Amino acid sequence: MKTEARKRARERLDERLAPLKPAERFRAPPKGWVRAVRDALGMSGVQLARRLSVQPPSVAALEASEESGAIQLKTLRRAAEALDCTLVYALVPNDTLEGAVRARARKIALRDLGRVSHTMKLEAQETPDGSTDERLETYIRDKVKERDLWDKP
Repeated sequence: MKTEARKRARERLDERLAPLKPAERFRAPPKGWVRAVRDALGMSGVQLARRLSVQPPSVAALEASEESGAIQLKTLRRAAEALDCTLVYALVPNDTLEGAVRARARKIALRDLGRVSHTMKLEAQETPDGSTDERLETYIRDKVKERDLWDKP
């Protein structure tokens, strides 16, 4: 079953990413990681340029591009290696991946059930108010397909 396999994959990723939360702990220093590490090592821009086999103005441009958020990953990786560092790259979800899927399914169910409820009110066919959470869970289980969760904004 593909849905179960995806759920297990989400859970494994959630476990791997959990130690990276909160992501604010890894926010880049104001002038960027390259500049911060270079300064901490006591390495000049000229020395880093030599290690990268580039001209010194290229180091200034590299650091400026990191600071502005425009640096390319391959450039950042090269700089990390020149500083005897390892570039760590990850996308850290704001919630868990499983939580994001559940929230999206709930949003779709609320939207769809709201439309049905409105139409039934207009046609004077309103049903007695049962447990909203129960109705939502049933609707999600029976109607909301995981493959369709991200089709619409």
